[in-house]
Amino acid sequence: MTSSDNRLSVGRRSLLTGVAGLVGAATLPATAAQAEQAASALRRHPANWPDPQPYGLADTRPDLWPRPDNSFILPLELRPRDRERGRVWMRDTYVNCFVVGGRPVYVATGTTRVPGLEAAGPWNDGIFVWLAPSLRGPWRLVDTTGIRPGAEKGKVWSPEFAGENRPGRMVVAPWQEYWHDDQFGKRGQAWAPEVHYFRGRWYIVACMGDHSRKVGSFMLVSEGGIEGPYRLVEGNHDKPFGDPFIGGPKFIEPGAYHHIDGSLYTEGDDAWLVLHNNLYAKFRDDMEDIVPATGLPQFQQRLYTPEPYLEGAYVFKHGGKYFLLHAAWNRTSVNADGSTRYAYDPPGPGRTQYQYDAVIAVSDRFGGPYSERWTAGVGAGHNNIFADRSGQLWATFFRNPNFGYWADPSRLADTAVPGVVRLEWTGPQGNRLYVQRRRPGHADRD
Repeated sequence: MTSSDNRLSVGRRSLLTGVAGLVGAATLPATAAQAEQAASALRRHPANWPDPQPYGLADTRPDLWPRPDNSFILPLELRPRDRERGRVWMRDTYVNCFVVGGRPVYVATGTTRVPGLEAAGPWNDGIFVWLAPSLRGPWRLVDTTGIRPGAEKGKVWSPEFAGENRPGRMVVAPWQEYWHDDQFGKRGQAWAPEVHYFRGRWYIVACMGDHSRKVGSFMLVSEGGIEGPYRLVEGNHDKPFGDPFIGGPKFIEPGAYHHIDGSLYTEGDDAWLVLHNNLYAKFRDDMEDIVPATGLPQFQQRLYTPEPYLEGAYVFKHGGKYFLLHAAWNRTSVNADGSTRYAYDPPGPGRTQYQYDAVIAVSDRFGGPYSERWTAGVGAGHNNIFADRSGQLWATFFRNPNFGYWADPSRLADTAVPGVVRLEWTGPQGNRLYVQRRRPGHADRD
């Protein structure tokens, strides 16, 4: 978890284990005690795997896949639109656990689609949020009926709410409203939402997608509870966060494309915006805008050569270290000896999208410099990491249905899911996070 408000208690068993270790170590000479503590730490934590060489090759070992023994699909409450499928269609799955009023509150959200469309475009109808007392559920749509009695339950924000704008209170900016053209018809959608609890208030960071008038990240703040009502922060009244640049599909109008996939990182009383794929900025103390509003600083990263297009930047702190996540397409090609090459390459002749992976780098400081990236999860790209109420680390995944392995017609029914996968930390020596690799006798602790 990334907020000072997300404090979890240390389990009694963990505390007693730590005390026993200290007492035992105190009976040994200092050097011997240090050696025993180091050896004990190594025994408690799994080892790092050697990285494929050269830098930029992908690790595709089955242990790094979300599997039945280390992951599951969240049983989210179905909306009327979900009943035929029997499962919520979701991309960019986001899950977190916050301590509110002394109790853990689990939240889930993501990119969803409207009935009759195969994807979340060229338009969708906004942002839905689910709540649960436990990671296993029961997961219920947040109760928005007291705010909008006639609207679909669980929908906390949508371009449809533009009629709620009032002097001094903007809910939907003009650049976020639906619009129409001859190529796509109705256009405009919200992508990749995240829900955060910071300084006792609920925030949602999300992105207006490729079919919107302006494409980029924005933030909402609740004037009530997690159900809202939400309004747009001042810094997004005229545009998304950051500067426009050339990017995105060709149908995006010049000057409309800004940095997408916005994320919020908090530590203590401070908060930062994280933008794909290399930018960040600190929020003003009132959380209404970032400083600076343009010309944002960059993370210091060890880039691939050449560097491909990355998405879904997210920062998570654990064990005193900062972990920077990205989503990267693992593309296959053919080596000179005829074998298959798996790498985080840009598009090119002979290269085929295979898996939408999660790659991670680690640093002592938020801005970097960050280590070389490693494959943390195969097919688990565009995710976030969180700790459950016991401190167990998890990541989300959704199985990208657009291209690659999961686009095969035989697998499409199992794509676009609200999935979570257990993670493992390789300890203060290795300082890596991986999808939990196969180990006998490990059970759920949530």
